[in-house]
Amino acid sequence: MSTPAVPLPARAFLSVLSARWDEFWPALRPRLEEFLGPMDYESEPIPFTQTGYYDRELGTPILRRIMSFERPLAMDGLAEVKLATNRLELEWTGTGGRLFNLDPGYITQERLVLATGKNFSHRIYLSRGIWADLTLIFHKGDWFDLPWTFPDYATPEIKRHLTRIREMYKASLKHPKTQKDTICSKV
Repeated sequence: MSTPAVPLPARAFLSVLSARWDEFWPALRPRLEEFLGPMDYESEPIPFTQTGYYDRELGTPILRRIMSFERPLAMDGLAEVKLATNRLELEWTGTGGRLFNLDPGYITQERLVLATGKNFSHRIYLSRGIWADLTLIFHKGDWFDLPWTFPDYATPEIKRHLTRIREMYKASLKHPKTQKDTICSKV
């Protein structure tokens, strides 16, 4: 018989896509930090060229920033984080659609999990209409794609950023925060 145990908290992860960063970024960053805590990693803008899926809504050229937050994330809080980021997207939506796309998730030593509102065969239901997408696994020192991994997350550049965030996460486990400091399902 297995004995249930609460897992270690994860590292909160966020990918932001937009073609109009100057219209929202200075104001959005502090809003993200209100519920995710201080940002401890932010990539330079990365061209998003693997698909044209968001071009019509977000415009072009789309750039991505990857970020993480120092406050640990209780894994069962991921659905609440996705709902909070959805609210931010709606708040900044104009007549032409969204200014940006927010993809929250978490990184652990073993995996990258993204939150989504869309069901699919490999996704696990969390709560309140939100699903967990196991996007990448980390094994024997490297990130491994899965048959459903989005092409942009399969690139070496994105994996380099994920590896850096994973290293920061591992270092944080040596000096854990208290449960009070953890992002939980009350986002």
